[in-house]
Amino acid sequence: MSPRSATAEGQRRAPETMRRKPHDGCAGCLARPLAVCASLPEDLTYVLEASAGQLRLPAGATLVREGTPRREVYTMTHGMMRRVRLLPDGRRLVAGFLMPGDFIGLTGDSHHRHTLEAVTDCAMCVFSLTDMRALCERHPELESGLLGQACSELDAARSSLMSLARMTPLERLAGFLLDMSQRQRQRGGEPSRVELPMTRADIADHLGLTVETVSRSFTRLKREDVVRFEDPHHIELHAPDRLRLLAGFAAA
Repeated sequence: MSPRSATAEGQRRAPETMRRKPHDGCAGCLARPLAVCASLPEDLTYVLEASAGQLRLPAGATLVREGTPRREVYTMTHGMMRRVRLLPDGRRLVAGFLMPGDFIGLTGDSHHRHTLEAVTDCAMCVFSLTDMRALCERHPELESGLLGQACSELDAARSSLMSLARMTPLERLAGFLLDMSQRQRQRGGEPSRVELPMTRADIADHLGLTVETVSRSFTRLKREDVVRFEDPHHIELHAPDRLRLLAGFAAA
């Protein structure tokens, strides 16, 4: 199935699959250690369960669209989403990729600033904005956790801006692979592998490059034996120290 067909299918299925369902409980949630809900002790997770629902989205479905009113917030528990914005000239910017544990809704705006699309099948906990505000008032540690994640997102955004301003295409791609590797290791991924379920066009629109430049950069990294892959969605980091040097990072 082509990417366009998959997206159309996801959007067609979205109204049924996006219906909010009762929460199954926090016990055994693998995303909890990285999520803002970890700010609360385990014996208080019942306050989250009482307010939360669950959503499942098929790959290609749209969770929210840029400019729509912000009424809910979400915690990713499975899958990957992309955060997209259309520029005035019609170009697409992929502002980032969301993984399990990431919180969606860290903004003071009354409307969503990005469109959120499922790269893979996704699941998430959902809270009304009113309920989340009430929880933060009753449990300041939860508000502190949200602030910490907001600061982390701001730091990541600043690093991304620096990359776009000063780095060559190869350096941008190296930094992207290392960032994805680190985030996936935090979620139980293999240290020497990076899973890239997104398309090369997604990566290009995230790094401010053309698809052709991204493809050439992957080819060069593969030719120089820095990475190895047969399937473009599964990358082996064969020489991570060389990748870190390319990205301007200190050696591990």
